[in-house]
Amino acid sequence: MINIVWAILVVGGVVTTVASGRPEVATQAALTSGRSAIDFLIGLAAVMVLWMGLNRIAEKAGLMDLLARAITPVLRILFPSLPKNHPALAPIAMNVAVNLLGLGNAATPFGLKAMVELQKLNSTRDTATPAMCTLLALNTSSVTLVPATVIALRAAAGSNDPSGIIVPTLIATSFGAASALILDRFLQWRSRGR
Repeated sequence: MINIVWAILVVGGVVTTVASGRPEVATQAALTSGRSAIDFLIGLAAVMVLWMGLNRIAEKAGLMDLLARAITPVLRILFPSLPKNHPALAPIAMNVAVNLLGLGNAATPFGLKAMVELQKLNSTRDTATPAMCTLLALNTSSVTLVPATVIALRAAAGSNDPSGIIVPTLIATSFGAASALILDRFLQWRSRGR
C-alpha cells in the first residue's frame, strides 16, 4: 500500500512540474535532496557507530551486566508471576538496560528472547500473559537516560546542541513509562475481576 502512495506522490510531483513548464526545478530539487540525504546518512552513521561502539565497550567491560543486575530487583516487582531465577529475567534486564542507553534497535533481540522464554510459561498459546503485556508496556515506553539515536539524528542534522535533548527525554520517558506501567497494572487488576 505504501508503494502506491509513494508512486502517486512522485508521479504527481513530476506531472505538476511539467505542467507548470519548469521541469528543471524538479531535477534540481531531486539532486539537491539526494545530496542532502547522503550527507545526513553519513553523519548519522558516524554518530551511531560511535554510540554502538561505546555500548559494545560497556558490554565487554561488564557494565551492561552490572546495570542489568542492578535493575533485576525492580523487575522482580514488575514481574511477580515469574519464578525467582526464570530464564526470561536476564533478557528482560538486558532489554531494559539497553533501552536506558537509548539504543532501542539493540534492545530488540533481548525483547524477542524474553518473549520466547515467557511463551514457555504460557498455557494459552494465542493469548498474551500478564508478564508479556508488562514487558511490552515496559519496552515500548522505556525510560531513556541517554537518547543515543536522537542525539545522533540531531548531530547529523547540524544541531548546535545535540545532547540538549537528554533532560527532556528523561522526563518524558519517565512519565511515559510510569503511565504505561500504571495502566498495565490497572488492566491486569480489571481482567482478574472478570
